[in-house]
Amino acid sequence: MNKISAVVIAKNAEGLIAECLETIKFCDEVIVIDSGSNDRTIQVSEKLGARVFEISGADFSQMRNLGLQKAIGEWILYVDTDERVSRELKSSIKDQISKTDEFAAFKIKRKNFYLGGHEWPYIEKLERLFRKDKLKGWYGKIHESPTVEGKIGILDGFLLHYTHRDLSSMLNKTIEWSETEAELRFKNNHPKMSFWRFPRVMLTAFFDSYIKQRGYKAGVAGLIESIYQSFSIFITYARLWELQNKK
Repeated sequence: MNKISAVVIAKNAEGLIAECLETIKFCDEVIVIDSGSNDRTIQVSEKLGARVFEISGADFSQMRNLGLQKAIGEWILYVDTDERVSRELKSSIKDQISKTDEFAAFKIKRKNFYLGGHEWPYIEKLERLFRKDKLKGWYGKIHESPTVEGKIGILDGFLLHYTHRDLSSMLNKTIEWSETEAELRFKNNHPKMSFWRFPRVMLTAFFDSYIKQRGYKAGVAGLIESIYQSFSIFITYARLWELQNKK
């Protein structure tokens, strides 16, 4: 029988991780990669039976790759602390890995919920379930991507993603990650920031969120989220401008 290892990357998630781990109990092992929590994330994870490995100063790819190294299952399922595996997705995972050798990995449909549970109209498709010997690793500091050898299928059911739960956590996330985003652009020799680039990137971010992803269908929450996306990209590029102008 094919065994599944679930890998969860975490930091200061004591209020989220128990519910996350509850939805992946069907896996044969659960691995938590903790990146410097100073709350009870590790204790909660261990109490619920997870194997915990601590790592500091690592980016998302390094954390996911550590999970890949530590996993013993033939299949690896990656889940974040603010995500939940639905019953339909659980059944689809168990069904697919028991009957097929055709696929090296599977994409999972992710349904997002913003600001207290408002459902986002746009459904993402993410590669999250892999045959271990076909997953060659993860690459990218923030927007990490997997390298897979073989055919990729798609599963039924949804991964439920409860992100941007409140404005405080959204702003904290922007402050934390905009610095890294700006540094990556700076190191890649991004063109000099001039005044016209700011409205361009902000309007593009708003249009993508509110129009292309149909955020307008989420009502007021959709408008707030779309404006936030515009604000978040502004902070990233303002930090980039700051780096470019340091003497």
